[in-house]
Formats: sequence, C-alpha cells, structure tokens
Amino acid sequence: MSAVIRARELSKSYRRFSPGHRLRTLKSLFVRHDAPPRRDGEMVQALREVSFEVARGEMFSVIGGNGSGKSTLLKLISGILRPSSGTLVVDGRVTALIELGAGFHPEISGRENVFIAASVLGLGRREIEERYERIVEFSGLGEFLEEPVKNYSSGMYVRLGFAVAIHTDPEVLLVDEVLAVGDEAFAHRCIGKIEELLAAGRTVVFVSHALGMVEDLSTRVMWLDRGVARMTGEPRRVVDAYRQSVAELEGESHRARKQASERGESEPAPGAAAEADRWGSGAAEITGVRLCDADGNERYHFACGETVRFEIDATAHEPLDDFVFGVAVSTPRGTEVWGTNSDLSGMRSERFAGAGTARLVCPQLRLAPGEYRVDVAVHSQDGVAYDYRRRLLAFSVTAESRGAGVYFPVHRWEFTGGIRAGGATEEAER
Repeated sequence: MSAVIRARELSKSYRRFSPGHRLRTLKSLFVRHDAPPRRDGEMVQALREVSFEVARGEMFSVIGGNGSGKSTLLKLISGILRPSSGTLVVDGRVTALIELGAGFHPEISGRENVFIAASVLGLGRREIEERYERIVEFSGLGEFLEEPVKNYSSGMYVRLGFAVAIHTDPEVLLVDEVLAVGDEAFAHRCIGKIEELLAAGRTVVFVSHALGMVEDLSTRVMWLDRGVARMTGEPRRVVDAYRQSVAELEGESHRARKQASERGESEPAPGAAAEADRWGSGAAEITGVRLCDADGNERYHFACGETVRFEIDATAHEPLDDFVFGVAVSTPRGTEVWGTNSDLSGMRSERFAGAGTARLVCPQLRLAPGEYRVDVAVHSQDGVAYDYRRRLLAFSVTAESRGAGVYFPVHRWEFTGGIRAGGATEEAER
C-alpha cells in the first residue's frame, strides 16, 4: 500500500528560557520599563531525527513514557506545529483528536459547538446538518446538547469531540490519550468506529499508554524514548521491548532504594512507597524484597512460564513463634491476580528471631503479558500485621501467544470428527 505519512529525519526543538525569565506584554515594556526578554534559553529537542512511514489503511501506534515526544509528533502531523528540521509529508485530510475539548467554546451550547467544530474540520453546513443526528446518537449526549459545554464533564468533552471527529470522513485520524477519559462502553464504541475506518482504507495514528489496546489494534508500533525512535515494528515485539525497559528501570529504582536503606538514609528515593502503603505493629520488619529467576539473578521482566522466586528479607525485633509470610500479585489497576502465604501452603511457624530470608518459589509463573505489582507481608496467624507493604515491587511479563484474562495455563486444542484445523495445537511448556 502507498504511504500517506512520510517522515524523514524529523526534529522539533523548543527554547527553554533561563531562570527568572518571564513573558512580558508590549504594554509592560513602556509602563514598567521592563527589559526586552532575553533569547538565551537552552534549546530542548522534543524529537530527534525521527523517520517512519505510515501506509494507507494502517493503524500506527506510538508508545513511550511521559515527555518522550508522542504528542509533539501528533501536533506536527496535524499541522499545529512545524518541524525544526527534516521533512514531513501527509497525503489526505487530517482530523486530530489530540487535546480534550480543543476548539470548543465553553460559553455556547454543545449543538452550536458541533456545527463550529465540524466546519473547522472541513464540512459544509449542509453536510453537517445531514450528519448531525448521527453525531448526537454516537455521542449519547442528546439531552445535554443545548447546555453550554462549560458544564460538561471531561468524559462528555471526549464523547462530543470524538463523535464530531469520526463523522467528518477523515483520511487520517490522529487520536491521543484522550480516549482514556471516557467510560468503558464509549471506548468500545470508539474502537468499533476506528475498526470501520480501517476497513474502509482510512489511516489511524494512535498514541496511548494502554499497551494491551495497542497490541490488539495496531498494525505497527513505534517506541519513542526522549524524542528518539528506539524501535518500530510488529506490535508485540515493540511493546515487549518497551515493557522490558520499564521493568529494568523499576529494578534499578528498587535497588537504589535498597542501597539507600542500607546506608541508613532517611529520605525516601523517588518512587518509594508512601507511608499509607505500609502498616503494622513493627514486631517484625520487612527490610528488602526482590524478584529472582531460577539462577538467582535479580530481574523484573519475565517470559510467561519462567521460574520466579520472591525473596523477602525480614527481621524480628523480638523472638516470634506466630508468624506468616505472604505475597500477593495484582494489576496496576488493583485487580487481584494471585496470592498465597506460608500458612495456606501448610507451613507451620516455629521460631523467627533476628534476620532471615523467606523465599516463595514459583516453578512456572504463568501470567498473561502485562505489568504487575507485588504486595508482601509478615503477620500473625489471625491476620494482625507485623509489617504489610503494598505495591512494593513492579514487574512485567511477556509471552509469544495471547489470550484473555491474566492466567496462562499450558493447554492444547484437539479436534475430532468433521473438524479439521492446521497449525500448532499445543501451547508449549516453556
């Protein structure tokens, strides 16, 4: 297919002004005799020589951390910004859903904003009138269309903005993270509409932190890291590489906190757990937690089915004969995935005095691809916490195959009778 977006060594720089600099009005130069603003600020590159092509009918997603240049790239494609260097060619009408409620006037009604926004996006009055009922139906805001949009919630802004954008017949649709503001039902409706556009040969450039959605919908993915394109290619490969990088950074942060704790530094390192995420009587204290592979190497990125060891360093400040060690795994949104403790596993507590290490070994941790958080605790048998620490660690999992949910058991498909199917029939025991 032909390319509708072609970028070659695309760069965008901004000027960061010196400390103490502030923008001044022309009036202030005369009334307050302020000196003209100095242009000696440091130049910051939001994008650095980024090259890529997007084919017609492709869903091209861009991922990366905050400040990586994703939104800047969309603004360049939409024409809101101009590149500092390099070339960018876009073939076709572009509709951008980049900023929440961009272009809406807060003092006028939703209905009036629909006509204004659609006309700005290139539709004539008659075209807007023909599509108005479909826009209203898609947004689900019929009873609020005569209200001024300043009274709308953030989710209502998204509903109306997306409904207008999607009905202007864009050849290239740019979608930033704003979809995350809407409710789940509306998000599913938006995804369905995006798939209709793709089936009709339209092009979508999508920026999101929802990596599962990126994997499911995208044709290709580009990973931006501080303005540089680290990788572009097949969605799962790029997303897995990004997850691994994030996990390695989490591991480095955890090791830094551990070293700071060992040095007796009282100031928590960036990212350390808040006090609200830790409680207990203090009779025993968790002094360190780490994830290790089968060889004992500390890691925070695993393939589905690998051996994982949860190692908990703890100290009892007084001898204890009633103690239970526990581990719980959850998603970043708080969905409980798996948890166990030494009591549930049939271990009988005998004596805990001084420092020691508890290890929970999982020969095959069969979790679906994604990010996970770990809670650890030591408590009495009746549940009274000595030291409970929530979301203390983060790790990620990748897998060659996909499925729904969070559990990936070993499985195979079998067919008999009149059913025949080719290809792999068993998920390998890795």
